[in-house]
Amino acid sequence: MALKPDSYVVLNDGNKMPVIGFGTGANTAKYTKELVVECTKVAIDVGYRHIDCAFIYGNEVQIGQAIRSKIADGTVKREDIFYTGKLWNNNHTPERVRLGLEKSLKDLQLDYMDLFLIHTPVEFKPGDDLYPTDENGKLVFHNTDIRETWKAMEACRDAGLVRSIGVSNFNRRQLELILNMPGLKYKPVCNQVECHIFLNQSKLLEFCKSHDIVLVGYSVLGTSRIEGWIDQNSPKLLEDPVLNTVAKKLNRSPAQVALRYLLQRGCVVLAKSISLRGSRKTSKFLTLT
Repeated sequence: MALKPDSYVVLNDGNKMPVIGFGTGANTAKYTKELVVECTKVAIDVGYRHIDCAFIYGNEVQIGQAIRSKIADGTVKREDIFYTGKLWNNNHTPERVRLGLEKSLKDLQLDYMDLFLIHTPVEFKPGDDLYPTDENGKLVFHNTDIRETWKAMEACRDAGLVRSIGVSNFNRRQLELILNMPGLKYKPVCNQVECHIFLNQSKLLEFCKSHDIVLVGYSVLGTSRIEGWIDQNSPKLLEDPVLNTVAKKLNRSPAQVALRYLLQRGCVVLAKSISLRGSRKTSKFLTLT
């Protein structure tokens, strides 16, 4: 049976998340705002219903424009779209959590998010500066108890601004801080982390499953090869010889096999592409048999 982008997993709060998501994080210096809008519209046209974004990506205005355009032309209804946003590191203090969420909703021009994540467990100095630095140019960190941040996330859900809440880039100990906190009302529905055949996150996945937390994988086709971020001589995932041998044997693309590997382990996967532009035919990439 074919697995399509609107196949879903039931989260621990009863809401449904499509198991294949369209990642919209992009180098905005390389990709124009117009291209972000177009690619997101094409992704919806070919079947994606799970759209993953974040305030720090700087493109929520464009993503919202694309979603609202496809609602307006009748392709989808709002309830068909599962939108994920994220709380940036400068908004961890309880009084700034809702402000961060409301800013994203204003940019998106949406009434609610389907999922809102704490983007990282690392906190910067509270304020409007996204990357606060000291006189030496070093980042200024802060130390709000992550459990207090989580309580504010719970309040956002109670206010109807978001339907599900979760975390991103958390390790086991950081998850345990929330899971074991006194008065926990809603546990995280997911933990979004880098996950692929070179970094399979087996221990973290096992822990998440034991607590009914979905592991959502990003960079599932390999980490973005940004200079200064990753060694340019490191192996390219889609060129891995074993992966390509399996793909050839199954008459599938390496990307399909890489995604299927994670899906069969119970992960939700986020794929990112700019190459969809110009083609509105259902992509073979979207049907994993």
